[in-house]
Amino acid sequence: MLPTIPFNKPYLSGPETRYIEDAVRSGKISGDGVFTKRCHQFFEQQLGFAKVLLTTSCTDALEMAAILLNLQPGDEVIVPSFTFVSTPNAFVLRGAKIVFADSTAENPNIDVASLEGLITDRTRAIVPVHYAGIACDMDAIQAVADRHGLAVVEDAAQAIDSYYKGKTLGTLSDLAAFSFHETKNIISGEGGMLAINNPLYAQRAEIIREKGTNRSSFFRGEVDKYGWVDIGSSFLPSDIIAAFLWAQLEHLEDIQTQRKAIWSRYYEAFASLVPLGVGLPVIPAYATNNGHMFYLVTRSLAERGALIDYLKQQQILPVFHYLSLHKSLFYAAQHDGRELTWSDHYTDCLVRLPLYYELTPDLQQRVIDGVLAFYAQQ
Repeated sequence: MLPTIPFNKPYLSGPETRYIEDAVRSGKISGDGVFTKRCHQFFEQQLGFAKVLLTTSCTDALEMAAILLNLQPGDEVIVPSFTFVSTPNAFVLRGAKIVFADSTAENPNIDVASLEGLITDRTRAIVPVHYAGIACDMDAIQAVADRHGLAVVEDAAQAIDSYYKGKTLGTLSDLAAFSFHETKNIISGEGGMLAINNPLYAQRAEIIREKGTNRSSFFRGEVDKYGWVDIGSSFLPSDIIAAFLWAQLEHLEDIQTQRKAIWSRYYEAFASLVPLGVGLPVIPAYATNNGHMFYLVTRSLAERGALIDYLKQQQILPVFHYLSLHKSLFYAAQHDGRELTWSDHYTDCLVRLPLYYELTPDLQQRVIDGVLAFYAQQ
């Protein structure tokens, strides 16, 4: 029997467990230890972020961003409907009303052309999601935000080592949130990061992350004692998580080279499906590919279901992705009734193929052969 090809397999670069042991032996495994500081320095010095703070998840980073924006009940935040629930939920927790935007025909990223029509006198922020690590048109989004005095928060959960016009994604807005979940390129099991590019948010972000206290200032010797000075929560990860992450960051180039090679083999293999009406990922000229995800866009919901079932019979485990949040059980009644055609299209037709570091050429060829065999019989 053929071995099962999973959708994802977490990758150990080598020193993860040794670094975790080093963290334990250091006598400090709570937050902001040696490995956390190494990770912070990497992102700030190597990738150009003004300031970063590791968090326990991308969800927490988004929730910190929502607190930093001082949102009030009734304020509006524009979010794509085709995204994970964490994106809007962070702002709903602050009392904001979510105004959902559609995706584009080109790819699942936010439809920038629709933004002007969604803005009211209650709008406070736009939250673009760099789907599959492919950049949204940030110049156009920032221009809209500047015209209306809005904040921009990048949901860069999938966008490590991806760029917009040569600039690192997550550096192009006031705030940005990253994920190091086990399904991402660089992982720590669970884990995330808030990037703070507007210095006005930097000090308060530290306070919010430390349960609303000025504890970070105390440890830097800036105050002689620390106390409760703001709202916040326990967003600070253990240094054990940072130790795992640091091992991954040391091997970022190798991991990315491998993932992008796998992505490229898929893209070349499936070029023959495009004339049939099957969609492949589209990367605009201003964006780069970080090898996070490879997906196909089938011609119908029924076709996608049949493709997934066919591959599962071959011991290959593809998956679909998000469900349009404007139709969700929780928020449908609060949506304004607009049809979001492309979001629904990707909900019904997008299928993600296995992509992970240890996907060998032989295993990948099984996936490719399975997909091509399915379409050969259509």
